[in-house]
Amino acid sequence: MKTLHPATNNLGAKATERTVKLAVVSAGVSDPSSSRLLADRITQKAIDTLGEAGIRAQVSMIDLGPLAVDIARSLVAGYPNEPVQAAIDRLATADAVVASTPVYKAGISGLFKSFADLIDNDLLIAKPVVLAATGGTARHAMVVDGQLRPLFAFLRALPLPTSLYAAPEDWGTTDLGKRIARAATELTLILRSGVTGDIAEENWNGYQHQFGGNATRAGRTADDVNFDSDLMRLAAGGRSSSSGDPD
Repeated sequence: MKTLHPATNNLGAKATERTVKLAVVSAGVSDPSSSRLLADRITQKAIDTLGEAGIRAQVSMIDLGPLAVDIARSLVAGYPNEPVQAAIDRLATADAVVASTPVYKAGISGLFKSFADLIDNDLLIAKPVVLAATGGTARHAMVVDGQLRPLFAFLRALPLPTSLYAAPEDWGTTDLGKRIARAATELTLILRSGVTGDIAEENWNGYQHQFGGNATRAGRTADDVNFDSDLMRLAAGGRSSSSGDPD
């Protein structure tokens, strides 16, 4: 886990002792993995940019390759086993996420998607996510926005405006570095604003919660449940008040 100490502020924010947690999910399986290399570059730039804003960063790396068998077993069992649950728990405590996956045959890694299938729907609500992917050809570039962005939108995360894709010819260019810097700045500005926590807190009761066991705001009791809602009336065998009939 990396820890960054506050640096000179170039983004107009007063230096503070604030710390944010970044979870970096990489689905690369080769050694070295281009997806992990891209994730590392993004993460380091995010650390540097956050530091300039007076924010410390703690980084937790989640490499899915070593978890591949456990992820498959968890999917078959219908619930995460201990190693997968540990990775999900680290993701749950993060303030932001860097998600990096290889692209195979015009699609994101099956390993990455399988891990996402094990995540509670409430786990990433309002968390900013840097979307990134690597592939063997520029023809796959739109996979990031075509598949990763809808996935994290479904999970009600906040995918950043700048997505990142690196084909082999991109690694030696300045354009890739510029895009990484732009994404890191977007991440810093969102985290510095505090708006992500406000969104989750203010809208929590407005979401339809199918799962919530791992979400940091999911610690609700029976006292928090509105038993007078139409949904709860129907669940208890009564009629919805919107039907116009008495219960």
